[in-house]
Amino acid sequence: MGRSRAVSQRLCLRDTESFTTAEEAWFWYARCQIARDDGVRFTAGLGAVARPCEPDDIAREVQRLYRARVLLSCHLGVLVRFGRRLAPPDIHDDGTAAEAMLWEESLDRLTTPLRQKGIVA
Repeated sequence: MGRSRAVSQRLCLRDTESFTTAEEAWFWYARCQIARDDGVRFTAGLGAVARPCEPDDIAREVQRLYRARVLLSCHLGVLVRFGRRLAPPDIHDDGTAAEAMLWEESLDRLTTPLRQKGIVA
């Protein structure tokens, strides 16, 4: 006899809208995390746009990629730093050009798994 598995239920009855890019998904996660840190409590399905995931789904995928060594600590540092700023690094600024390359590499490595999960279109 097989083991029963918990299947997540759809929390929102509205049609969901996937993110266009991994960058858009990351900044959405970052905004949600900043709001959590400020004490905001979320209720699923009340946002202006219904998303196909919860913010923690994106965090778990980043953690999984880090454990698999697909993302390295330098990638995480750039994602967190610019996620807190809610703006990508400027590739034309000499001070952030190297970080911009890491940013693009991080999002590239994150895109495929998020696309497979239906989070990114």
